[in-house]
Amino acid sequence: MASRGSGRSASGPSEENEAVRHLKDAVAGGRPWQRALLEAIALWTWPEERFNDHRYLYLIDGEAFDWLLLAERLSSEIADVVPEDELCDFVFTGRLPAEIGDDEFREAIGSSKYHAYLNYLYGVTVEKFVVLAVEEEIRKERQSQVWSRGDGVGEDAYQRVYGAGQEALLDLFRAEKGYEGGDSIGLNELQEFTYWLFKYRLNKHDRARVASDTAKGVEFLNRQRADDGVPAVRGQRPDVIDQGR
Repeated sequence: MASRGSGRSASGPSEENEAVRHLKDAVAGGRPWQRALLEAIALWTWPEERFNDHRYLYLIDGEAFDWLLLAERLSSEIADVVPEDELCDFVFTGRLPAEIGDDEFREAIGSSKYHAYLNYLYGVTVEKFVVLAVEEEIRKERQSQVWSRGDGVGEDAYQRVYGAGQEALLDLFRAEKGYEGGDSIGLNELQEFTYWLFKYRLNKHDRARVASDTAKGVEFLNRQRADDGVPAVRGQRPDVIDQGR
């Protein structure tokens, strides 16, 4: 049986990585570091990597690209030449300079990575907020009731969104992946599980229901982003939604 997070990884020194070399050379040559970093992302080829005793999973299920995790990893290579406050703000928010719009971002990292980024955005980031949005709905419903249970909101939200409880779904996910069970779940496995839930929901419900629940997640996420001063989610949806997978 495979252990959680098993798979092929790269562990060579950063000097052997073309993307890292480009990033360092570009920044040293005066290129704005955010643009140089996006160019390095375009050159990156490893779906996962073990670096400084930490496993970085950049590509989930071969189709969902966590570009901000890769950006965080790459930013460590230029931490000695870029102001710390700029790097920290970028890593925590993903906020790019105003002049780098969606079209330029897509062109900078390449079309394939951009589509994989959309899969991650909707399949992991938004998917988490789909559950949070439904939790909010349930709390509001219970506030209007004279007698209501005050606990179990999270479990009820999973039942409403996916038709099963979180524990049962996690067991099913691990069985399909061949992962070992356990009471705890690491960050990489949690990201994989969330993306699995996204595709489970797409397969379980009709397109109208999928679109409605996804819209709730986007709205909830955008409210959170507005509070943090981060641009709202906008633009096209990933192919996996439009194809009704």
